[in-house]
Amino acid sequence: MSEIAPHPLVIGHRGAPGYRPEHTEASYRLACDLGADAVEPDVVVTSDGVLIVRHENEISGTTDVASRAEFAGRRTSKVIDGQRLTGWFAEDFTWAELSSLRCVERLKRVRSDNRAFDGQEPMLRLADVFRIVDEESARQGRDIGVVLEVKHAEYFRSIGVDIAALIQDELGRTGWADRSERLIIECFELDVLRRLRQAGVRGTYVFLAERLGSPADELARAAEGGPRARSFEWYRSDEGLDYLRSHVDGISVDTGSLIRTNAIGLAAGPADLARRAHERGLLVFTWTLRPENRYLNLRFHSSLSGADWGDWQSEFALVLATGVDGIFVDHPDLGVAAREAERGAA
Repeated sequence: MSEIAPHPLVIGHRGAPGYRPEHTEASYRLACDLGADAVEPDVVVTSDGVLIVRHENEISGTTDVASRAEFAGRRTSKVIDGQRLTGWFAEDFTWAELSSLRCVERLKRVRSDNRAFDGQEPMLRLADVFRIVDEESARQGRDIGVVLEVKHAEYFRSIGVDIAALIQDELGRTGWADRSERLIIECFELDVLRRLRQAGVRGTYVFLAERLGSPADELARAAEGGPRARSFEWYRSDEGLDYLRSHVDGISVDTGSLIRTNAIGLAAGPADLARRAHERGLLVFTWTLRPENRYLNLRFHSSLSGADWGDWQSEFALVLATGVDGIFVDHPDLGVAAREAERGAA
């Protein structure tokens, strides 16, 4: 991905959701305008096998489906990656049905200003994101990348949907199979990443590691009598990093995994995860850098209001000081500003 942009990559997390509802065309185009080196679509599947971009396959938090009387009967409960959820799920709708819905702001309390854009834009397919990125790359005269996050691969496998095969086909149809230098594929499950790589899909592969818990694919195997599931914490250990370097190109972690804290939880400096990963030849990405107090370490809070912006500059600088290779941001302009500030201080 070094051909896309300077180090570290600034990745528009679902576009620019700090300013527009996530996964909308306006959000993706604004991310490109604000200097993002790449954008990140989350990918789930419809009932007719269309890859769409949504934060989750449960869509009531990001669309107006709950207000649509014609879809009231689709409300149901499911267990997704061990969590019981009630709502409306993408895989229970055709693309034609989903295309009639309109997007809404997900973080309604923290980003109340974004609610002014509720109901204005339809959902997007993965193919639409590729098209937008191609158009913006041509318009701006620079190569913008895509960080494709595969969502709930094990769950989709359990209901008979091969999301890896669908992604491979989509990359071929859109021409992105030939843009490996601009493509990163990531997931919280290793199995689907290995399958895609073994199928010859070229790109940079990154394993996502939650702070707690274990990968859904490993939990499923353990439930079927297989080996005990390894924890995400294990994957961040030296042994886990040694294992990952044989399967992927990098690891992506929450910002808290890169920040060392004191006894009362205040940021005290960089942790050593990025250094240990780099020693093993792994790239390191982190999610998600946000300016609101709710998402910052307590040391950088400006008030008691979670929606107020805190001292994001200091937290962003602390994360960048770890040497990360890519940062996911909701406000791409802030990510670019933090990168420039780091260069100026060097």
